[in-house]
Amino acid sequence: MNNNVESIYFSLKKSIPKNIEILVVSKNQNVLSIEKLYKIGHRNFGENYIQEMIKKYKILPKDIRWHMIGKIQSNKLKYLTPFVHLIHSVQKIEHLRIINKLACKQGKIINCLLQIKICNEKSKSGITSKEADKILESESYKCMKNVNIIGLMGMASFIDLSKVHDEFYYLQKLYNIYKKKYGHYVLSMGMSRDYSIAIEYGSTLIRIGTSIFGKRSNR
Repeated sequence: MNNNVESIYFSLKKSIPKNIEILVVSKNQNVLSIEKLYKIGHRNFGENYIQEMIKKYKILPKDIRWHMIGKIQSNKLKYLTPFVHLIHSVQKIEHLRIINKLACKQGKIINCLLQIKICNEKSKSGITSKEADKILESESYKCMKNVNIIGLMGMASFIDLSKVHDEFYYLQKLYNIYKKKYGHYVLSMGMSRDYSIAIEYGSTLIRIGTSIFGKRSNR
């Protein structure tokens, strides 16, 4: 862990437009590293694994806004929905049905993003624009009262940085269509390696881990 995370965070925050939200990716980071940023006022943290997020939620202050950015596991959603702020990685109508049902029982509305596949790397998942249209236009989703899709998320190429501009441009075009049609207002794209490019293409939320904490240890 980088021991100077506070100054790195402030430097990052000063370097980006004020309207861009920083989601600190705290995957594989210990509680102390999160507390350092919490103490200087940061509240949005993202995790890839539900179990890891739950452990941190139990220990850390309850006004932290937790974001789920990893693969969704249907059987573990019930542990996540009581406290999650935003789920970035929805790819199936079935997941929305489960989230809606759980949120209904809890008397709340849970915001979600659809994860769009914008690159060809096998490690990056997501759905096509046609699949997203099918979800958004489905009667099933339209009848859901306790789940709300508020935007899109995408992960650009890691191996070939030359493709990133085209990938973010594609997601920006889709987002602008959905913004007009459905009132979407969150575009989650851009990570440590490419967030400056993502901002050029209209990202409203960047997911930053390595640039703040340094290289992560393996899980």
